[in-house]
Parts: sequence; C-alpha cells; structure tokens
Amino acid sequence: MKSSRLESAASYLVLVVGALSTLLPFVSIVLASLQPSNALVSGLHVPHSLNFDNFRQAWTAATFGALLKSSVVISVTVVLLSVAMATLAGYALATMRIPAGGLLFGMFLVGLTLPVELIVIPLYFDLRSFHLTDNYLGVILVECALFMPFGVFWMRNHFQSMPRELIEAAEMDSASPRAILFRVLLPLAGPSLSSLAVLIFLWSWNQLLLVLILMQDPSKRTAPAGLGFFVNQNTSNIPVLCAATLIVMLPVLVVYLVFQRKFISGMLQGGIRG
Repeated sequence: MKSSRLESAASYLVLVVGALSTLLPFVSIVLASLQPSNALVSGLHVPHSLNFDNFRQAWTAATFGALLKSSVVISVTVVLLSVAMATLAGYALATMRIPAGGLLFGMFLVGLTLPVELIVIPLYFDLRSFHLTDNYLGVILVECALFMPFGVFWMRNHFQSMPRELIEAAEMDSASPRAILFRVLLPLAGPSLSSLAVLIFLWSWNQLLLVLILMQDPSKRTAPAGLGFFVNQNTSNIPVLCAATLIVMLPVLVVYLVFQRKFISGMLQGGIRG
C-alpha cells in the first residue's frame, strides 16, 4: 500500500513538473506581450496595466492579415488532401492484396526518415522549372508529399486493427471495396482521422524552411515565415515580438482545443493498438 502511494505521488509530481515546464514559458510570453511597448522584460513580471496596443502594432507592422490568409489556405488544403490520400492508401495497403504492397509500404517508411533539409534545395530547382515557386500549389504539393508517409502508416495501422469480421460480413453482402470503406470503416475512424488531421495541420502551420525557400514573394509567405522576418526587424521591442508570437500561435491553440477530445482519443487508440 505504501509503495503504491509513493508511486502515485511520484507520478503526479512528474506530471506537475511537466505541466509547469510547458505552461510557464507560455505564461511568460503572455505577460510580456501586455507590457508597455519597448519595456524591458524579465521573468514573470506582471504588468501594472494591460497594454493590448502591442497586438495592434504587431498586426499592422507584420501585415498578419495576409500572412494568416496564406497559412490558412495552405494548411487547410494540405490537411484535406493529405488525409484523403492517406486514408485511401492506408485502406488499400491494409485490406487489399496489392502486387508489391509490402515493398510499397516499405518505401513509405523510408520516407519517414527523409529530412526535409536534404531535399529542399533540389525541390526548389525542380519546382522552379515547372513555375511552381512563389505559388501556393507548389508548397501544398511538397507538404502533402512530406506528410504522406506518416499519414499512410497511421491509417494503415488503424485499418489493420479493425475486426476482420466487419469486412468479411460486408463482402458477403456483395459490398464493393468503396462501399466497405465509406459505409463500414470510415464511420468508425473518426478519432484516428481527427488525430491525423490535427497533427498535419500543426506541422503544416509551423512549416518554416520550405516556405522560406519556395516562397520568395513576401505577400505570399505564411505566418511563421513572416514572423521570422518580423523578429529580425524588431529585435529590441520584446513586448511587440511576444504579441506577434501569440498571434501566430493562436490558430494552432484553437484547433487543438476544438478537437482535443478526438485527438487524445485517437492517440490513445493508436498507442493501445501499437
């Protein structure tokens, strides 16, 4: 009994330390963003009065309206295309007899180990030859290809974990593969699809290197890329920099809070099945 209490106390202590290590930097950024403009910021200093004008300055100076629009267009399109293609590929690899299916899946796994830094320069020259630089389509296609290996791995694992009896019963009722996917399996795949969509949205939204290389037009850059240039131009005004950082972080926080239940459910299901 005593050892179990000590284990519980140790577990809670680890969780508390982990939560504090995550929340304290965020709280410090929030407090710093509310300080007077150009104020010297140190630690978790609480401002005497809340100064929301830093957000207005950051929004205007960095033209976050156009930057956020680019981020939304790219991220939402990448999520829709990546989840759709990963679902179809994962379903095929998990339930159908495909010639060289194992080899094809192995190639997807190899894609998980490919660092984007290794391919970004050749990608730039290839896309430039097709007039796809400074173009949303070029970034969207590259990000979809970048996230597909994990998406296929995730959805294949999900479909393989489904009871085989469901598919066999549908086949006995003369259901086509398309009907099995859309009428039998997809209605049960909500948590896995939500988790994958949230992860891809987060990765796409935070993608920096690809956008910096492929998007030379400042008006088409995404919010994280624009934030990088804004930081270089305003290194001394810490409160405004913190306000700009929060503006870029806000959409990711909203998406996570909206889908957190399904996201956690999908992650737990993936952990149990793995």
